[in-house]
Amino acid sequence: MRQVLFPFLLITLIWGSTWIVIRDQLGPVPPSWSVSYRFFIASAAMFAYARAGGVSLRLTRHGAAFAGAVGTLQFAMNFNFVYQAEHYITSGLVAVVFALLLVPNTALARIFLGEPVSRGFLLGSAIAIAGVILLFVHELRADEGATEGVLLGIGLTILGVLSASAANVMQATKRARSIPIASLLAWAMLAGACIDAAYAFATSGPPVFEARLGYVAGLVYLALFASALAFTLYYRIIRAIGPGRSAYSSVLVPIIAMALSTIFEGYRWSSLAAAGGVLAMTGLVIALRSRPAA
Repeated sequence: MRQVLFPFLLITLIWGSTWIVIRDQLGPVPPSWSVSYRFFIASAAMFAYARAGGVSLRLTRHGAAFAGAVGTLQFAMNFNFVYQAEHYITSGLVAVVFALLLVPNTALARIFLGEPVSRGFLLGSAIAIAGVILLFVHELRADEGATEGVLLGIGLTILGVLSASAANVMQATKRARSIPIASLLAWAMLAGACIDAAYAFATSGPPVFEARLGYVAGLVYLALFASALAFTLYYRIIRAIGPGRSAYSSVLVPIIAMALSTIFEGYRWSSLAAAGGVLAMTGLVIALRSRPAA
């Protein structure tokens, strides 16, 4: 567990900050084009990283199909759903809903991979989910004047969660383990970016770009740190401890996202939100300390 602790904490801190950065990306540039730019840049970074590390970029026919599937689920469907969702709900609420990633991750890993689930993990998950629900209720109360838009945003986020979960579980398969992570991500991100661009052109027309410094800086941060670096670390964690436990980073993310929202967006913590944060943290500790069932 020690070898994954630092990358686990690092990606949690990075992804906890992305929600507020994504919010700033929403403006003159259609979300689908922002997603496209993000993963074209991230893909280029991964190709350079693979080359520098002497990692082969050649894929078999099956490997290419696998990378294409990951790119479609993780870097096209998932992120388009998330960017669209932030048109309707706050970045904090998107992060809260995404914390439920551990549920489909664990369920799919159990169904398709036969990954064992311990009682301690189930108990910790239940406690963490209870905490997320309290955070969820708090956010709903804050946005009760726009219930219809909130529900649409939640629905889009759930679709993003399911897409990401399918891609996460794929990382624990034998097929994934046969492909170097750098090579897989380089091609998957490129495939996702191409799909994103095709979708953007079909729905929003020719490319649009914003020369504003904040937009450009945010795009670079999302591409290099939140994508190229974070997904490299995250996929390593998935292969080391499985998709269920790996998804616990998503439980801490909304707490970080809300802390940043407190500083930069004037987010106000209620007793309900504070209780939710404590429960989520407690559940995380219990689940990660539990041993897999035999």
